[in-house]
Amino acid sequence: MQSFWTPTFFEIGQKVRLGKWPEMASHVEHLEGILEKQGGLLAALEARICLRASLMDWGHRDPFDRILAASAAHYNLPILSADTVFDGVVTRLW
Repeated sequence: MQSFWTPTFFEIGQKVRLGKWPEMASHVEHLEGILEKQGGLLAALEARICLRASLMDWGHRDPFDRILAASAAHYNLPILSADTVFDGVVTRLW
């Protein structure tokens, strides 16, 4: 299964910068290489994905989650998450 990570990289970096995920700090600079080694793909954060995220009829306000959901829908891929907020919006695995 393919995976996309560009929006996720942004969220991971934000959490590390804000001190919300200190365990990830030593891995941040290597995420792209780790993804490549695992056979994942980087997805472009295109204007149409950003617009889709902003215009989605979804009461959830978190901009990161909205971009992740719009990206998953755009690329027709499921989201791997324990967060049930995605249920009913996109396919969620976990």
